[in-house]
Amino acid sequence: MARIEFPSILIRTANPCQPGVSKFWDTGGVRICSFLVCIPISGLLLLLGFLLRPILQGKDPADDFAERLGLFYMASPDAHSGHEWIERVKSGGAVPLLEPDNCPNGWATPSGDVFMVRGPEYLSTKEKVPGGDYLLKPLGFDWIKGPAKICEVLKNPNGRVKKAVDKELAAGNKPFIWAFNLQLPNKDNYSAIAYFVILNPIPEGSLMEQFIKGDDSFRNSRFKLIANIVKGPWIVRKAVGEQAICILGRAVHCNYFIGENYMEVDVDIGSSMVANAIVHLAFGYITTLTVDLAFLIESQAEQELPERILGAVRFSELDPASAKMIEPPPNDEIAGNAQSFLPTRLWKSIGQGFSHFLHTGSQDGSQPATVHLNGGVHDGENNIGMEKWMASYVLTV
Repeated sequence: MARIEFPSILIRTANPCQPGVSKFWDTGGVRICSFLVCIPISGLLLLLGFLLRPILQGKDPADDFAERLGLFYMASPDAHSGHEWIERVKSGGAVPLLEPDNCPNGWATPSGDVFMVRGPEYLSTKEKVPGGDYLLKPLGFDWIKGPAKICEVLKNPNGRVKKAVDKELAAGNKPFIWAFNLQLPNKDNYSAIAYFVILNPIPEGSLMEQFIKGDDSFRNSRFKLIANIVKGPWIVRKAVGEQAICILGRAVHCNYFIGENYMEVDVDIGSSMVANAIVHLAFGYITTLTVDLAFLIESQAEQELPERILGAVRFSELDPASAKMIEPPPNDEIAGNAQSFLPTRLWKSIGQGFSHFLHTGSQDGSQPATVHLNGGVHDGENNIGMEKWMASYVLTV
């Protein structure tokens, strides 16, 4: 076997066993008294270089050491970059954060590529492309209920996200939060809320800035939802479509709340008879459903293309019993926020008529209140008029 010879040099050291006596030692091996420390001088220098290199490069020696040894550093990118609060919020809801492929009674972030959005040449070719990366970071998901319809969650001092964000603001950080609150038409006042965050300043002149600073008319004409039923019974998939695209501000009533560091959209699904019926149907199967929802601001001009998704959420097999009851804001006028509900008999009528409007054809989508399934505004793809669905409902009551 070949033997590697390390260079030997002579160094002068103090003899710890005989104070005041110095002696030369051969450093092919460093001997102190009766102990032989098997570190050749060249190996010692290599070790010192290994330890000093990360310090000279401004790195954390522990992180550099773990990386060099191929160890897995147990921290998320957000936690490692000083945003541990994001991870705490993501995992702090009533339903757990899980993997997209396996999240029973939980939520996850699906790939942006499962959604098709307007491509760079859409206005001339109508070609759509996979959604790609999101503009916002996922921050959390809440499955909650309350004594009245849940509104303005980012203004409620009892809200967990509000508390976390307030701490960040007090620390001098400036996250900007987006919340999309889907208010379900139900006597228990369920809300499914998706939260997102942007840590950098919003680009000047961007669609995001226009959406925040614009009026409700602009927001209603641009706020788009893409819904995919990943898993669920046939009747729900038939009602929603393979990939349903809807300009929410034209289909249902949306309330927009803007603060210095947040943008909240409360989507009142109960304000639309059709959306009401679809959600009521889907709610009966909620423990078997896996749903992907993407939120975006529609690109309607060439310079705004390609479309970019703000953020998306997947929730799967939600259990109504797992929804957390939240505290209303102080001095909240519950009566003022109380939601009116359709009688049970009326729900039965809607259910009887539902199979009828599942088979209604499409018509021109020029009416101001239009639900767009399997397409989008100006797409010409199965734009089903609200009035036609409403007519089918009235005929069956």
